[in-house]
Amino acid sequence: MSENNQLRDVFDAVADPTRRQLIRILAEAEELPLHELTAQFQMGRTAVSKHLTILKEAGLILDRKVGRETRYRLNAAPLREIQDWAAFYSKFWSTNMLRLNQLLEEEEE
Repeated sequence: MSENNQLRDVFDAVADPTRRQLIRILAEAEELPLHELTAQFQMGRTAVSKHLTILKEAGLILDRKVGRETRYRLNAAPLREIQDWAAFYSKFWSTNMLRLNQLLEEEEE
């Protein structure tokens, strides 16, 4: 795992569309309480909390108590692992597309 001592794999955490939407929402806001996050979904508070727990276990969100309220914010650092993985395949496809273009140009000549 990473320096955050993650309990859950980042790829597993972002595999669910609801969790990806939570990440996007938190990326656009500095910090949000659970009730504001829940209002953006057609599911109950418990279901949203379960998704937030998975994101927290992957190190993707941080939470803090403010009175009786828990507020959540994005910790984007673990997303670097996904970016690095995708970058490798981006280079792979760029190289293969370049080869394909060269072959097509050779056939045209």
